[in-house]
Amino acid sequence: MASDSLLLVNTGHGKGKSSAAFGVMARGAMRGWTVGVVQFVKGGKWKTGERKLADQLDITWHTLGDGFTWESTDLDETAAKGRHAWEVANEMLASGDYDLLILDEATYAMKYGWVPVADVVAGLQARSPKTNVVLTGRDCPQEVIDIADTVTEMVKVKHAYEQGIKAKKGIEY
Repeated sequence: MASDSLLLVNTGHGKGKSSAAFGVMARGAMRGWTVGVVQFVKGGKWKTGERKLADQLDITWHTLGDGFTWESTDLDETAAKGRHAWEVANEMLASGDYDLLILDEATYAMKYGWVPVADVVAGLQARSPKTNVVLTGRDCPQEVIDIADTVTEMVKVKHAYEQGIKAKKGIEY
């Protein structure tokens, strides 16, 4: 297990899991850390504010999903992209090149069976000792929670989307 680094998990059904992770991304980058991001679900069509920030901060960024599963027209391809995202993330975890990795929405790769939970646990435990990780997404498996140093559950009390308010630039993306 990586002893000089931390594994943080942001899970739950409330808003803010990725936003919190990207706050840590900015903090790490401004401290001179080498930072990487792997997005497991979001596709490249989203031009997000956090991506623009990452480009300005010279952060390695991989958007490897093809959008949300409920938008997918080919679930086999969605699953293959999820497996590929894990392969990229696992290589980055082991490389020793990063002080911080954000594995955005990685829980979905496990929840939907694209990647075995045991493989993710093994990769997280075998990561480079200096690589801190923030892993996000709903329904984080207990096995990942068990090895995490910090776990935060975001609880949805109310969400604008339920009132018919669409995602807003600057707030959601």
